[in-house]
Amino acid sequence: MNILKLIGRKQELFSDDIAEKEPELKNIVSSSSFLVIGGSGSIGQAVTKEIFKRNPRKLHVVDISENNLVELVRDIRSSFGYIDGDFRTFALDIGSLEYDAFIEAGGKYDYVLNLSALKHVRSEKDPYTLMRMIDVNIFNTEKTLLQSIEKGTKKYFCVSTDKAANPVNMMGASKRIMEMYLMRRSKDIKISTARFANVAFSDGSLLHGFDQRIKKKQPIVAPNDIKRYFVIPKESGELCLMSCIFGDNRDIFFPKLNENLDLISFADIAIKYLQELGYEPYLCKDEEEARKLVETLPQEKKWPCLFSKSDTTGEKDFEEFFTDKETLDMDKFQNLGIIKNNLDFDNEALELFTNRIQKLKKNRKWEKKDIVDLFFKMIPDFGHKETGKYLDSKM
Repeated sequence: MNILKLIGRKQELFSDDIAEKEPELKNIVSSSSFLVIGGSGSIGQAVTKEIFKRNPRKLHVVDISENNLVELVRDIRSSFGYIDGDFRTFALDIGSLEYDAFIEAGGKYDYVLNLSALKHVRSEKDPYTLMRMIDVNIFNTEKTLLQSIEKGTKKYFCVSTDKAANPVNMMGASKRIMEMYLMRRSKDIKISTARFANVAFSDGSLLHGFDQRIKKKQPIVAPNDIKRYFVIPKESGELCLMSCIFGDNRDIFFPKLNENLDLISFADIAIKYLQELGYEPYLCKDEEEARKLVETLPQEKKWPCLFSKSDTTGEKDFEEFFTDKETLDMDKFQNLGIIKNNLDFDNEALELFTNRIQKLKKNRKWEKKDIVDLFFKMIPDFGHKETGKYLDSKM
């Protein structure tokens, strides 16, 4: 299926920039060693493929998901075959003692790319998953960053999100705070990151959910009032690699908005997706009707759909890659913009955040409000609003 067509585009975003930089990219990658953390998620796999196909000297991939690592290797072998360099995968939890032992025993990496993240807005629904989000998105980043500094790594890249710009949900805010931690360490190691749009059909995404609903013969459900920017998985890998290799210290890369990158609603994509499969969407009035009609409508080449307005906690009305307070470089690349940052961080605030979270965890008792209040201390204009409704309460 043509993902570009589904998200309303005819061409890839970064092909011109990649083509212009390809000789330099190949030269740098082929002479360098890489550690990709969280490398078997959707973005991690895309980044790993971009590195692998340019014949790196060493490429080690770490991820907590053993099954996804198996599929990553099968995918790479089937698409690209083999390289002369050292390519290996490790099924490890980044927060574990085993991972620390792996780092201590291993050699130096020129580039460390951290793609590990809890990325879902729905992960803020309970205080325990929310605390894990903080661990993964913030403190695992700090830990692997310090390890990279100790090992003499040349460059540390960590993926952020467009939702870190003027965040309204805890996921976006956790990534914004992560950027603050990165900023503090940028005096000791060269760092770059990237904010980008939804990755179309990435694991766990709503678009990936469309595919699952069809396979399981279930209704398609989507909001009709939310529009998002989308990139395809390959573009997500290219964006991360370009930022990692060519980003100056403290740079944040993002896709430029132009005629090739337009907002599109989830409902519109659902309609195009069904039509590509030969079905006409049939709009249902409620969940009960949708579940009932899925037994009969597909025989008529129709598929039950439920499109409605979003009313769940954490949904942002619009998407943005930068704020009006950030300095931009829009000239270096054709389709990549860059947020330029000077060294600026509040060490006292970062230490307060670390100590408060550690205290809550030590007591093994905390409420969501404790964490939300702390986020507001870190981000005074945090736009978080609690509606009392979460995505887990819907189909």
